[in-house]
Amino acid sequence: MTEEILHASCVAIDGRAVLILGRSGRGKSALALELMALGAALVADDRVELRRVGEAVIASAPEPIAGSIEARFVGILNAEAAGPAPVALVVDLDADETQRLPPQRSKNLLGLALPLLHNSETRHFPAAILQYLKAGRSA
Repeated sequence: MTEEILHASCVAIDGRAVLILGRSGRGKSALALELMALGAALVADDRVELRRVGEAVIASAPEPIAGSIEARFVGILNAEAAGPAPVALVVDLDADETQRLPPQRSKNLLGLALPLLHNSETRHFPAAILQYLKAGRSA
């Protein structure tokens, strides 16, 4: 079994997780909080443990920070921690999306290619992420 810990945030809905990547201060926790307000559950914030199990990458929280998420200028908030969840989507906040209908991209994690979205400053981005997790993307 292959394992890795990333500086990232992760939430899940319907048993499918989105892994949010980006440099410090890019808004990983803020996007996770927005997704949680729309019905997602916290998997992990700040540090995400990843392990490969067969053809899946499973995300979970390191025990010391399970059930906690940072809200900048508010503090560390408690949240019910979702259990480990398979990563179905990766969002990279360091790469800005410039195309209205972007190509399908992927990010290699632990030897698996996972769907990748670049950052979008649009108001609907969190809702679009949740819909992606629920129903996927057309060609």
